[in-house]
Amino acid sequence: MPHPAPAPVIGVLALQGDVREHLAALAEAGAAARPVRRPQELAEADGLVIPGGESTTISKLAVAFGMLEPLRARIRAGMPVYGSCAGMIMVAEKLLDGREDQETLGGIDMIVRRNAFGRQNESFEAAVEVAGVAGGPVEGVFIRAPWVESTGAGVEVLAVHDGHTVAVRQGPVLATSFHPELTGDHRVHALFVDMVRATL
Repeated sequence: MPHPAPAPVIGVLALQGDVREHLAALAEAGAAARPVRRPQELAEADGLVIPGGESTTISKLAVAFGMLEPLRARIRAGMPVYGSCAGMIMVAEKLLDGREDQETLGGIDMIVRRNAFGRQNESFEAAVEVAGVAGGPVEGVFIRAPWVESTGAGVEVLAVHDGHTVAVRQGPVLATSFHPELTGDHRVHALFVDMVRATL
């Protein structure tokens, strides 16, 4: 009988945001999920989720915890990363409506507009067809969500909502404007776990 593939170790950047929900969704999708706050914990992870939250706060805390350069180095070296909502902003090469001092990690050749779908009180849910996710639309929770303004040639657009790009992938880096971890549907996380497994 073939041995089951070992569970990839996937970290969730635990500086700010909905860390617990991502850890639970990853575990359901077959990963060994761990919070990551320090460079040593990052070094032990096969892949990383950057959760939703407040992108300016995550950016500042990444600097404060000495995580900014280790994160950039791992992304450049090809570590699989999935960013949801604020995480999408963090993996963008360029940002619109960001703060002057706001740092991003890069990873996807795209320009992202912060809070593009409106403020907190304009949050909404919508069914989103995501390429690569079988079984019908994913329920997307949009909370002060960004959208992708434009993408480079190497970027695959996986989902569009209301005329705006809301899910993209470039090589081992995946990003969504919405929060799949808040719905109990773990198919986007399962897609990411498969992406990580493919690099082991």
